[in-house]
Amino acid sequence: MDEATSRAELITVVVPVFDENESLPQLAAELRKSADALPNPVEVIFVDDGSRDGSWNTICRLAAEDGRIKGIRFRRNFGKANALAAGFEAAAGKIVFQMDSDLQDDPAEIPRFLEKLKGGYDIVNGWKRTRYDPWHKVWPSRVFNGMVSRLTGLRLHDHNCGFKCFRAEVVKELQLYGDMHRFIPVIGHSRGYRVAELEVQHRPRRWGRSKYGVHRFTKGFLDVMTVTFLTVFGQRPLHLLGMIGLFPFCLGLLGLGYLAACWVLARLGVAGFGPIGQRPLLTYSVVGVLFGLHLISIGFLAEFLLALNIRHVESF
Repeated sequence: MDEATSRAELITVVVPVFDENESLPQLAAELRKSADALPNPVEVIFVDDGSRDGSWNTICRLAAEDGRIKGIRFRRNFGKANALAAGFEAAAGKIVFQMDSDLQDDPAEIPRFLEKLKGGYDIVNGWKRTRYDPWHKVWPSRVFNGMVSRLTGLRLHDHNCGFKCFRAEVVKELQLYGDMHRFIPVIGHSRGYRVAELEVQHRPRRWGRSKYGVHRFTKGFLDVMTVTFLTVFGQRPLHLLGMIGLFPFCLGLLGLGYLAACWVLARLGVAGFGPIGQRPLLTYSVVGVLFGLHLISIGFLAEFLLALNIRHVESF
């Protein structure tokens, strides 16, 4: 097999690592077993996201034992999205997997992902139907998945599953930051890529502990708002901001119109109409008009920046 053919058929597995030293040898062994059973060549990229437990030394040892294993090291913990972004950038394969390093994802599932991908899909998202996590992680996760599905229009049972498969062009196009790694299928779907779901085995955690706490749910809600805005209104921000801004703007105009009529009638000496300067409605109406104009102005500015960015991209 020549180099060009080998590269065309190469599969890359990206594994972000943060303090998972105990699980890495077994994970590497399972990945080797799965890779040996595949007709395609495989490379594995471990991305050490600032581990403090000796994970990097283990990665170096595993890479020395098997040339298919590579490592990337961060000086400190930058988060899973950045670790995945670094792995995706370094990936040479035409098909790219992401999976967690805690052994809860089973590398033996890789052939099933590849078979699903052959159905004409660009992204295959894992679905852990049966989960071996505590209830306080499972139930909020189900609420989160339902909310994301409803808001974004992409119906998946497990948006946050760490076991996914992509065609390389998908991950090369994405720019991950924050916690956007949870929404790769949503972002890909919004750009026209075909997304499928595959039920996978979820194994109990044997070593270490979960890296997610209560703060994850607050951050997750804010991330849902961000990804909804980017995917639904990313190309038409004025439609959202203008729609929200028009409501207080119109209410404020109505209030000011009513007060103006009261002022005119008071000047004409009509009984029952007095000064308007001390009325709370005046303050509310002015604030409503200004707030609405502010949102609409931000919407126009966002449209202007978007138009300039598109023009810049088209000029290349």
